[in-house]
Amino acid sequence: MSSTTSQPFIHDDFMLQSQAARELYHNFAKDEPILDFHNHLPPDEIAADRSFETLFDIWLAGDHYKWRAMRANGITEDRITGNASPRDKFDAWSETVPHCLRNALYHWTHLELSRYFGFEGLFSPATADEVWEKGNAALAKPEYSCRGLLKSSKVRALCTTDDPTHTLEHHKAIAEDDSIDVGVYPTFRPDPALWVDDAEHFNTYADKLSEISGVDCSTLAGYKDALRARHDFFHSLGGRLSDHGLHHIFDAECSDEKAAAIFDKVRTGSSADAAETEAFGAYLMLFIGELNAARGWTMQLHIGAERNNNPKLFETLGRDVGCDSMADVDHAGALRRFLSTLNLRGHLPKVMVYNLNPKDNYALATMIGNFQFTGEGVPKSPLQLGTAWWFMDTKEGMEWQINTFSNTSLLSHFNGMLTDSRSFLSFTRHEYFRRILCNVIGEDIEKGEIPREMEMVGEMVRRICFQNAADFFGLEVS
Repeated sequence: MSSTTSQPFIHDDFMLQSQAARELYHNFAKDEPILDFHNHLPPDEIAADRSFETLFDIWLAGDHYKWRAMRANGITEDRITGNASPRDKFDAWSETVPHCLRNALYHWTHLELSRYFGFEGLFSPATADEVWEKGNAALAKPEYSCRGLLKSSKVRALCTTDDPTHTLEHHKAIAEDDSIDVGVYPTFRPDPALWVDDAEHFNTYADKLSEISGVDCSTLAGYKDALRARHDFFHSLGGRLSDHGLHHIFDAECSDEKAAAIFDKVRTGSSADAAETEAFGAYLMLFIGELNAARGWTMQLHIGAERNNNPKLFETLGRDVGCDSMADVDHAGALRRFLSTLNLRGHLPKVMVYNLNPKDNYALATMIGNFQFTGEGVPKSPLQLGTAWWFMDTKEGMEWQINTFSNTSLLSHFNGMLTDSRSFLSFTRHEYFRRILCNVIGEDIEKGEIPREMEMVGEMVRRICFQNAADFFGLEVS
């Protein structure tokens, strides 16, 4: 606790700056369950019900958000991703957190420590011993296993991120285990299937796809059949979403004949050039969009990441180590052509667009609004601007996204929050979002810009927290 007040930093009304905000949060948002429809949680750990030995294992390992902050704080790489002990890496994080003021990491850190471990102080080198001992003691208890944490977080369903070549053996084991009371579903993430600019990598991938699907991938037709077979298999295990991590929307004309010629060129060992890569990517994205539409799936487009910008760290550590940033690309025209082509073909699926650069918020949100459609089983607002993503997954970024959605569409149909995380402690991000949502709406109520009809407004808040997503995606929710 602070030395000047008896109230802990994370308290009941944290971030709720008006009476209306507090009423909305405590009466309508707080107790809603969680449907986490996009994350990077490892399904094998859920299937095995892994327990974690130390706070490092559950809290720091693999978290590139924290790694990036520690580098900015002058921590040596040895204490971030290197050979330092787990305790030393934990101490490095404790040294960094006090410098994270006004960064979402400061809020996330203290929410996680409060909600999961009952620590109400401020995390710093002075409290590191207390947190380490308290956290590790808690992790030894059965309720802190992966499944225990999902239960205590009130997670009803979650969607992992999975390549078409994954066996999904862990999802299958989870589905067959009656003791698991949360739905764990695969998300179809076929990014490497488009990477024809690297013939060696692509051919290895195509061979692996052929092996897992049992379909000959020596031709483009066979390759597409193999992807379709895996899409069907994902569907059989409850998958209802695809996800695509894109620097930009692929934007080029590409006939069947041209795509086949590019495919044949790469399969014989020659990498595609930039124009061919763009064309093949556009062709295959349209194909996957059609698969999604036929199955009633949702297509998630995560666009605008400039990845692997530090060659030195990329060579030593690989991908996803905290060296990505926002791209500065205009996406609206390419998105229009992509959606329009699918629409004209009669195969436009439900779509969620997540942009990384906030300058694109309004351009993409208004473009999405041109393609709303209706039909049997189609939810309201089947095309949506997704929640604030990655670098925008902050108080300010969420406020920008909520305001953009409100001003360009109907906030009442918004599907709400997801964690996009690799940690079983990150479900507090749903609480963070809910507090921000209630504060934004509560402020409007206090200003007289929204009627003080708390049941009406509260029902909208409640649906955004859980029910909209439950109705939208077609997942089986426990």
